[in-house]
Amino acid sequence: MALIALALIFYLLGAQFAAALEIIIYGGAIMVLFIFVVMLLGPLAVEREKAWLTPTAWVGPSILALVLLGEVGYLIATGDHTSMAVAEPRQKGISIALYGPYIIGVELASMLLLPGLIGAYHLGRRLSREGR
Repeated sequence: MALIALALIFYLLGAQFAAALEIIIYGGAIMVLFIFVVMLLGPLAVEREKAWLTPTAWVGPSILALVLLGEVGYLIATGDHTSMAVAEPRQKGISIALYGPYIIGVELASMLLLPGLIGAYHLGRRLSREGR
């Protein structure tokens, strides 16, 4: 759901290609990950889940979903939609906004991604040496 929201943000900012790539690439990656999880768990885990997942467990999430749906319906019905006009976005303006006031967030995200990249490199390097 978050990936779809991010794709919509890209689309509204005028980056239609980035929005399409977000949905295609990350949507496909999530589907592959889901298939791997199902394959690894096997049918025994599905039977255990059916044992504890009773119909009464769906009452709370169903009520929450109805409340959220009601809120969205209320906002759509009573909101002033004239202020939602989208201006022509420019890539320069987006990059200035991204690297201007949000530079700390961008740098923190890159610092969080860097250890994962280094770890994946070292794991792959060790496996390739052992495979020879």
